[in-house]
Amino acid sequence: MDPGCTLAAPPRSGHDSDRPGRIAGAAGNPHPRALSSPLRPDAAALMPTLALPDLERHLWGAADLLRGSIDSGDFKHYIFGLLFYRRLCDVWTEEYEARLAEYKDAALAADPEEHRFHIPDGCFWSDVRKQSVDIGTALNTAFRAIEDANPRLKGVFQDVDFANRERFPDALLDALLQHFEKHRMRKADVDSHVLGDAYEYLIAKFADDAGKKGGEFYTPKQVVRLMVEILQPAEGMTVYDPACGAAGMLLEAVHYMERTGKNPKALTLYGQEKNLNTWAIAKMSLFLHDIDDAFLERGDTLLDPKHLAGDKVLQRFDMVLANPPFSLSPWGHDRWSKGDIYGRDVYGCPPKSYGDLAFVQHMVASVKTGGRMAVVVPHGVLFRGGQEGQIRKGLLEDDLIEAVVGLGGNLFYGTGIPAAILFINRNKAADRKGKVLIVNGEKDIVPGTNQNYLSDENVQKLAGAVHSFADRELLCRVVALAEIRENDHNLNITRYVQTNAAVDALDVNTEVTKLRDLIGKRDEAEARMMGFLTELGYGG
Repeated sequence: MDPGCTLAAPPRSGHDSDRPGRIAGAAGNPHPRALSSPLRPDAAALMPTLALPDLERHLWGAADLLRGSIDSGDFKHYIFGLLFYRRLCDVWTEEYEARLAEYKDAALAADPEEHRFHIPDGCFWSDVRKQSVDIGTALNTAFRAIEDANPRLKGVFQDVDFANRERFPDALLDALLQHFEKHRMRKADVDSHVLGDAYEYLIAKFADDAGKKGGEFYTPKQVVRLMVEILQPAEGMTVYDPACGAAGMLLEAVHYMERTGKNPKALTLYGQEKNLNTWAIAKMSLFLHDIDDAFLERGDTLLDPKHLAGDKVLQRFDMVLANPPFSLSPWGHDRWSKGDIYGRDVYGCPPKSYGDLAFVQHMVASVKTGGRMAVVVPHGVLFRGGQEGQIRKGLLEDDLIEAVVGLGGNLFYGTGIPAAILFINRNKAADRKGKVLIVNGEKDIVPGTNQNYLSDENVQKLAGAVHSFADRELLCRVVALAEIRENDHNLNITRYVQTNAAVDALDVNTEVTKLRDLIGKRDEAEARMMGFLTELGYGG
């Protein structure tokens, strides 16, 4: 047994002919790891390949078991942790059985070099299931041992702690583990795309359940899709999200490649996330999508950027996109006000109360020559004066801003205010130089019960407007930098594009003539009425 995992489990039975790792005719006995591998022979092994709706219901059902025991905002840590653990164990077993059938050698089939990841002996799902008491401690022990055995997975179970028996009594954990045993999670049972989509569904559900806090780790999928549809990643590109949350933007770049028939493996993904728990969710999400080679780092991007090309030199990327926290405060003003050591404050230091343009400047500094970026910002970034006005002026005068797309309200978790997407291009086409496309998408939303959303039609309409880069009535206008300069570099969207049809100009003389005619008719009717009343003896 690997020293990293010691579970207080009873000795294994010597009767292993019914174990999933046993293959008739294989040379030697099955490796002990196979004996401890999930599952016990049960109905799960006979389940057909899981469809996405069934898997979504199954995973959300696990969350229902936790209601009343922990806050809904914490569901994601535990459900994601168990799902990830179950997938690891089932895939390891699937790989082991395939190699055992091929090599006819149990030791070789269990060799770590033959597997995508390593699970120490005694740390499999079925080992934990042997525990009838103190199940939470057994889970924690297995999690830590798996992290220690796989440097790429270090920290993914960071906030998954089942050891609190007041919060997680054995009866609850037993019910939760039984629920996860209803479906096997091998690749043959659940395709990585289906599992990844279900994971993204779960992230969205947890964001919805968490309400305001959901915005800390999740950007609505259609907003992300709009950004990626406009940027159009291509094979060979490096893609970077400096505030990656649950890695939704990086994954959407991959999905775009898949939708357009390109090789998603030809993208190299980079990200950084400050929140440790959210970073762990992102790592799990990419892994469940079969993406092993992404470079996700933990830390504060504004104060301690991790992707560097040298000492105090930022690495630069072909495509950068992010939804940083709106109007973050504090954000690191004290450090930046003394001069940013990475040289990101080219256009100035943002105000202490608003960190939006610090993220924007970090992203601009991280874009290669010829690269492009998209960033979600609150509308205030487009028109506030002071230090922000000076930074905006610098970006405009250097002709970096290619388009501004205003979005409708109540699209994001945590805020009902409308936001905008700022698109920056370090290599504008000749016919776009000295111009900015302003798109007003305030009406291009679908109203929802609690939150509005973008439809596929909305996404295509707004993306098409940016691609065409031409005036469209009540939607967008190409604005010359000279006009923006006259407006003191104000990019307030409604200043340039109104979404209501213009009211026809009034002909005052004609309207006055109509009014006099109506007054005359009123006076005539009033005189007739008074005459009738006099004849009837009233008012005489």
